[in-house]
Amino acid sequence: MPKMKTISGAKKRFKFTSSGKIKRKHAFKSHILTKKSTKRKRNLTKSTTVHKADERNIKKALAVK
Repeated sequence: MPKMKTISGAKKRFKFTSSGKIKRKHAFKSHILTKKSTKRKRNLTKSTTVHKADERNIKKALAVK
């Protein structure tokens, strides 16, 4: 059987924490920032974990068993 290929877009976007959870960045921080409050922009800078419902698909994209 051939090797599982990693989706290169996924390996650029996601990292694993030491406990095995998947880390991601927030969206909506790239442009049209004038109408967003400073507090909102600051909170979008911080990273967060991926929702449990999406973990399976991301692990598949990263070719992780």
